[in-house]
Amino acid sequence: MARFPEAEARLLNKKVCMKCGALNAPKAERCRRCRSKELRLKAKEGRGV
Repeated sequence: MARFPEAEARLLNKKVCMKCGALNAPKAERCRRCRSKELRLKAKEGRGV
C-alpha cells in the first residue's frame, strides 16, 4: 500500500469479531461488544481485483 508503515500498522493490526463485526485490539481474547471468542485478524490485503 501507499501509506506510511506506522499508519498501516494502526489501521490493519486489529481483530474482527465474526459474530457482530466489531473491531478489537490485536491481543483481545473476546469481543468487546458481544463477548464472543470468534475473532479473526483483519485482512491485510484486498479480496481480488
